Amino acid sequence: MIGSRRRSQSTTNVWPGYVDALSALLMLVIFMLLVYVVCQLYLSQTLSDRDNQLARLSAQLNELPELLGLEQSKTEALENQIVRLQDDYSTSLKRNDQLIEQLESNREQLMRQTASVEAQAEQLARMEEAVGEKDQISASQQAMILQLSNQIVSLREQLRQIASALELQQQMTDEKEQELEQVSRRLNTLLAERVNQLQQYQSEFFARLRDILAGNENVRIVGDRFLLPSELLFASASAELGEEGRQELDKLADLLLDVSSRIPDDVDWILRIDGHTDMLPINTQRFPSNWELSTARAVAVVRYLATEGVPERRMAAAGFGEFFPVADGTSPEALQRNRRIELKLTDR
Repeated sequence: MIGSRRRSQSTTNVWPGYVDALSALLMLVIFMLLVYVVCQLYLSQTLSDRDNQLARLSAQLNELPELLGLEQSKTEALENQIVRLQDDYSTSLKRNDQLIEQLESNREQLMRQTASVEAQAEQLARMEEAVGEKDQISASQQAMILQLSNQIVSLREQLRQIASALELQQQMTDEKEQELEQVSRRLNTLLAERVNQLQQYQSEFFARLRDILAGNENVRIVGDRFLLPSELLFASASAELGEEGRQELDKLADLLLDVSSRIPDDVDWILRIDGHTDMLPINTQRFPSNWELSTARAVAVVRYLATEGVPERRMAAAGFGEFFPVADGTSPEALQRNRRIELKLTDR
């Protein structure tokens, strides 16, 4: 009896431990369910906001064809007006040249006739002087004097008519010059409008490209140019595009095609791609100097964009070697900043 009672008292009761473990497990499950419900609510709200944004973007895209149609109509009207103005300007220039030639011809003729009159007047003066020395004048001499006097009167009348014609010609020339000045002002106004249009597309291209490349901290903006580090596009001492560089250029090509499709054909724009290297010299069989390396990299970017559909006549590639740095010194940071590809949308 005593041994049995001791065995029962020494037996450990484990049920409270089980109950505590089950309680903790239950609380963990409840907490996970709460986290799941909160995540679901946040995800639903996010998807709802995204659907609203997509709906607004779809509405804006539906409005774009109408706006594009209006812009094309305005562009066609401006193009026709420019063609007419250019024709008028060319005609006015031709007419002005003809008037100037005629004026010069009349001036030369007047000078010749004036010289002739002066010569005849001098001959008459000598004759009168000779006649004054004689007491009597023969009939033939009197007839010659009368004839010369009549010729002088006739020449003076011709001179008066020529002077009147020259005055009228000068007046017509002044009027034509005023017309040409007006045509020039109108052409300058239209050209300024075209420049403003290009600046608007430049601003749009600049802003959208900045948004696309905003996630890349290595991309820098200097004025109206985008500076892409060479390491983003090429391996060291190479002009072969890497995979990461191709992805970035794909974004650029899509944006450029979207913007260029709305630029009128008579706006003469290009995308400049400039290659730059650091000051460390290179001398390989393919790249004897930094000139060749920077130029080859710029050409590689142009060729890749051309394969993506960007018109070749709208791009220009140039290599500047190490001669236009954006950072001074020979530190690794300065050398890295100078190794770059610059992009700029501008006029030709």
